[in-house]
Amino acid sequence: MLAASRRRRLAAEGLGTALLLATVVGSGIMAERLSGGNVAIALLGNTIPTGAILFVLITMFGPISGAHFNPAVTTVFALRKELPASDPAPYVAVQIAGAILGVWLAHLMFDESILQISSKVRAGPSQWLSEGVAAFGLVLTILLTLHASPGNVAPAVGLYITAAYWFTASTSFANPAVTIARSLSDTFAGIRPADVFPFVIAQMVGATAAMYASRWLASTEAGEQRDGDKGRKK
Repeated sequence: MLAASRRRRLAAEGLGTALLLATVVGSGIMAERLSGGNVAIALLGNTIPTGAILFVLITMFGPISGAHFNPAVTTVFALRKELPASDPAPYVAVQIAGAILGVWLAHLMFDESILQISSKVRAGPSQWLSEGVAAFGLVLTILLTLHASPGNVAPAVGLYITAAYWFTASTSFANPAVTIARSLSDTFAGIRPADVFPFVIAQMVGATAAMYASRWLASTEAGEQRDGDKGRKK
């Protein structure tokens, strides 16, 4: 029973991440084809489906696996000891595999070459800072929304990523599996393989910082509540 439950969790993570990347890359291809060279319109066409699918995927798969779809999120939950010790490595493996399969699926749907290497340059301090900020905000959104209103994680994450596409210079990858997989697509959503490693490092730093920030913010709120209760009792 435990093995079957674990298989379901891993299947949910792999399938969810595949659908996420099929949406990110597929909507990028469609948006670029239909935008007539207007990059802002193309980005908008890429943004809305991504935010929407995150709402759907988290709603569907959250009760099964937690709907991480993101090695940075999985790492944070592992550090918080909210995952079985045997889960983080398989979660990350199926997230990366699912992300790559999702990219290939998007290529097939749009009659693109399945195997590609991106040539899109995304490099430099502003891009790395953007990815740190994007991952920090994503993880902070997840953890503090779980603390305040668990039923609203799906809309909160979808809306955060929708916003972060536009307020970060990198268009908010915020996910190592997404970053790796998008290096295999020479389309609107791509990233040059040489630029992947700095993105991933920035994402992990941002996610870890958000874990500590959320812990402090939540514990401060709890402490203030206790102090207020004590004052009322006096």
